[in-house]
Amino acid sequence: MVQAQQQTAAQTQAAAQAKAAAQAQAQQQAAQLAAQQQAAAQAQAQQQAAAQAEAQAQASQNSGQYRNGTYTGSSVDVFYGYVQVQAVIKSGQIADVRFLQYPNDRGTSRQINSQAMPLLTQEAIQVQSANVDGVSGASATSQGFVQSLSDALSQAHA
Repeated sequence: MVQAQQQTAAQTQAAAQAKAAAQAQAQQQAAQLAAQQQAAAQAQAQQQAAAQAEAQAQASQNSGQYRNGTYTGSSVDVFYGYVQVQAVIKSGQIADVRFLQYPNDRGTSRQINSQAMPLLTQEAIQVQSANVDGVSGASATSQGFVQSLSDALSQAHA
């Protein structure tokens, strides 16, 4: 009977050791799984951060309302001649406006436009659109500028 009790105690102890070993193994597997999940989450976070950085870099490259490039507006008849402009877009913004045509066959036209063209260009760059105030004394050139630049910017819209 003592021997049976010792045998039962040994079996109970062996079962307890087996149970403890199984629990330890389960805990180890759970820890490994948690580590794998954490590594996967970190990798995913790094991929998201890289994608976000790339999107921000692309956005800063094209940070504006226009596509980069050079766009030519229509030629507009302004009674004394034609006005046609070209919009230069850099980093999504109007960087320059160039006059390709403007009334210049008369001395008065050359004088008026030599003063009006820089003002119109400067204001378009400042407001980043064709919605500029007309220049006093150069209303025909101003209207042609607005129409031609509006056409060029409509081509450049992002």
